Amino acid sequence: MASSFVKTTIAMAVLGGAASLASAQSSVQLYGIVDAAIRHTNNEGPNKAGLTKMIGGGMSQSRWGINVTEDLGGGLSAIANLENRFTTDDGVTPAPGLTYFAQSWVGLRSKSFGQLTMGRQYNILFDLVTTSYASFPYSPYMEAYKPELGMAMGARANNMLKYVAEFGPVRAGLQYSFDEGETVAKRGAFAPTPGTALKTAGGYLRYSNQGISAGAAYLSTTLPGGTKVDAYTLGGSYRTGPWYLMAGYAANKRKDLQGGPANNAVDIGVLNSFWTGASNGGFVAGASPLNAANKREMFKIGFGYQITPQLNAGLHYYHAKQKGSATGDFNGKADFIVAVADYAFSKRTDAYFGIDHTKVSGGAGVALDGTNGATKRTGITVGLRHRF
Repeated sequence: MASSFVKTTIAMAVLGGAASLASAQSSVQLYGIVDAAIRHTNNEGPNKAGLTKMIGGGMSQSRWGINVTEDLGGGLSAIANLENRFTTDDGVTPAPGLTYFAQSWVGLRSKSFGQLTMGRQYNILFDLVTTSYASFPYSPYMEAYKPELGMAMGARANNMLKYVAEFGPVRAGLQYSFDEGETVAKRGAFAPTPGTALKTAGGYLRYSNQGISAGAAYLSTTLPGGTKVDAYTLGGSYRTGPWYLMAGYAANKRKDLQGGPANNAVDIGVLNSFWTGASNGGFVAGASPLNAANKREMFKIGFGYQITPQLNAGLHYYHAKQKGSATGDFNGKADFIVAVADYAFSKRTDAYFGIDHTKVSGGAGVALDGTNGATKRTGITVGLRHRF
């Protein structure tokens, strides 16, 4: 009889545990974007004759990812994300040396206390801009032409702790990431690519209600050689009827270089990797630690208009300036303008046409990256995007 009682107790415990596991609802979502475009630019190539090529992401960078959510009960959920980026034209990662997963994080979300995540994630500058005063309402920015992303300190960071909480229309976020000893002093001439182990700390505050979104953010980044960079952004947007209006400001300020020549060269290289590149303006800041610009600012303003339920048009202008070059060679300014029309065949598939123009001026070294010294560039992009 005692044996029977023990068996019954064990069976009830097992069944109770199974019922508890069954009540923890879990979901796994596969998502992605496949985007390809034809892009022509002038003043590029060996003789500045221009380039026409297929690019694997015109409006959005192509990607696939997995979102995981598990209900732990009591308003608490476990969450995780893995996201891989690729270029549709050749099926590889966007550039040599980039990590396989653009995002890889795990965390907890509470209905009462907010969300805490750990891993490789978007930084708070990117979070604020893309949710509060993005360039386009159907895409935070145009992948082929995104000068504002050059101000976001790489947009992502490894080894990050991020906390986000919402209180009605107000959202606040904090981040901290560990460099894990990946410094010039500890590892020699270590030259990381954008988004590798850099020490960061910062936060943002955002308000969004009745068509108005606005906020401000600050991020401090310590480069591998010990140099610190302060980054700020603030701005807002307004939606009313078919109109979308936005304006914003961003600044990056490099503090005094730290350490010897090896440290300085690495730190200038890392900051330049954030500031240059054809898609984010390619506004050269100088490679010499003694002559490179140390501050860059950008102002942006633009609008979108929903012409029909399927057709949206937008026009955006960005003005940037930089200073701090010892000889003045890399002090200068840049003007960026882009116009885009997007036609939605459905909720998942759209086609787009964009025209962009960039002009830089200033010291003898000011030029567009990858153009053999050209100071002007015009691009035309036509593409197709599918989201799943």
